[in-house]
Amino acid sequence: MAASPRLAPIASCLPAARSIRRLPARNGSSRRGPMADKRAPLDPLRSVGPGPGRHQAGFTGARAGDARGAFQRLWSYLRPYGRGLLGALALVTVTTALALLNPYLISQAVDHGIIARQPGTLARILGLMALLHLVSAATTWLQTITMIGISQSTVRDLRADLFAKLQTLPLRFFDRQPHGELMSRLTNDTEMVSSTLGENVTQLMASTLSVVGAATAMLTLNWRLAIASVLTLPLVMLVTRLLARATRQGFRDRQRELGELNGLVEETISGQRAIKVTRHEPAAIAAFDAANARLRATGVRAGIVVGLLGPVMQCLRNSGFALLAGIGGWLVIKGHATVGMVAAFLGYAQQFSRPINEIASLYGMVQSALAGAERVFAILDEAPDQDGAGAPLTNIRGEVVFDQVSFGYEPGQPVLREVSFTAAPGETIALVGQTGAGKTTIINLLTRFYDVDQGSIKVDGRDLRELPKTSLRQALGIVLQDTHLFADTVRENIRYGRLEASDAEVEEAARLANADSFIQHLPQGYDTPLSEAAGNLSQGQRQLLAIARALLADPKILILDEATSSVDTRTEVHVQEAMLRLMAGRTSFVIAHRLSTIRQADCILVIDGGQVVERGTHAELMARQGAYYQLHQSQFAA
Repeated sequence: MAASPRLAPIASCLPAARSIRRLPARNGSSRRGPMADKRAPLDPLRSVGPGPGRHQAGFTGARAGDARGAFQRLWSYLRPYGRGLLGALALVTVTTALALLNPYLISQAVDHGIIARQPGTLARILGLMALLHLVSAATTWLQTITMIGISQSTVRDLRADLFAKLQTLPLRFFDRQPHGELMSRLTNDTEMVSSTLGENVTQLMASTLSVVGAATAMLTLNWRLAIASVLTLPLVMLVTRLLARATRQGFRDRQRELGELNGLVEETISGQRAIKVTRHEPAAIAAFDAANARLRATGVRAGIVVGLLGPVMQCLRNSGFALLAGIGGWLVIKGHATVGMVAAFLGYAQQFSRPINEIASLYGMVQSALAGAERVFAILDEAPDQDGAGAPLTNIRGEVVFDQVSFGYEPGQPVLREVSFTAAPGETIALVGQTGAGKTTIINLLTRFYDVDQGSIKVDGRDLRELPKTSLRQALGIVLQDTHLFADTVRENIRYGRLEASDAEVEEAARLANADSFIQHLPQGYDTPLSEAAGNLSQGQRQLLAIARALLADPKILILDEATSSVDTRTEVHVQEAMLRLMAGRTSFVIAHRLSTIRQADCILVIDGGQVVERGTHAELMARQGAYYQLHQSQFAA
């Protein structure tokens, strides 16, 4: 059964296509496409904006790094679950009210049960207190599971918006961000928000209500003792404020170092072969130890500040408790209070000061969550990739024109300089030159992974910058040297070229790509699962699957980037036959180091230093005995 259509044909080779950039990745890490799973893949080339129910709009003024702005934006994610929050608040209110009754009942037990020597009264009060504790336990359990559901749903929405946002960002963004750093924001930072919402929000509400309720009860019972209960409060507030700034900065630093450590781990795991071949294990371990030590240092600093809050608050709370007990005893002696009232006040004072202490402790967790949220919102605030607003391409012929195109990945460092050429519909254009000459950059611009700095590129007479990217990439198919296949079946990897294709169409594409014969010999044929990065297939077999994927997509413009450079001579024959079928009737751009593979090209462009230094057919260029002739002779001199 065919999958539902979601991807343009260009997506048939997109994961590999994303890796065709020749920019040096930060820390040497490779840039891979989206991970595969059993569901229909998300189209990374679509302009995935915040759809219905998204929460980005309306908060453009809340900057990353602004705690108040981060809180407002988090609240926008909580707002859809307002009913659940009101339910949790009601349960917290009931639980807090029951807790506030406890000191009053103790005072009644002391005055009217113990001192009055009334065992019946004492038993009734104790029975009522036991019942209140059972009800309180039930409401606490209900509020906990309610908030867990709300927090998980909220973070699911946040994580979905973050992932969708990543699909809209230009490749320049990914050039400067290690994968591990992005993964840390998508997992660790969102999980920090989830933990705080699920575990600490109800506690924060309960603590606030407890402070208000205890203060009200104390003022009602005895204003003198009420004043004595808050004598240490100004000092508590001052200490909390002083420690708050250091706490938040400490968690910011810790989250940053955690992201960098994740980036290093991801890079090291993906580069294991290179590390082992170059005997780089000691240096890799040293780099990890250094990053791990930095994370430990920032974690210790953040932990010390957070750990200091609890003991300081406890000391101030105990001092206030002792002061209240002394003043209460004096008032009993003077006849201004009863023993039961003093006992009640000691309980209310504890319910008043303990929540303040808890709020101070929770402050560190809240700051940690806000630090994680700020890092998430920093990505959500990134400018999305610019898309064309013109009408989509229709009845595509495949004419491609580069007109005085100049481009550089970094300002002031041009890679292409005034490149001009025309590819007529159905022509094959070969791009040759030394490594770093700019061949792949031409492909990057044609696919609009980047936009030109000067000049223009046109398809069928229309500037690429005016075209919707989805429309452009529906016309493109790419087969690369390093083909990316997903951890799915062979059939689904081919169907990635056109998700609505039937099984029969998938198998026909495989036959045309010379892939059917080896697929039939796999343990489960077309339903054979592939390992990660298709490690259970040879390089040539992966190339044939990529060609089958592109055949299924049926693009009008084809890009072959060194598609046969990593296969043996025997396999190259099968790949070349499949490529010829794929190129028939299509405008094709071929990048090749093996010049024997491009002799039949309609036009060969020799790129050197970002410029077209020669152009013509194989015979014409050989006759000139210029740059192409020198490249050819260097390959075939032996």
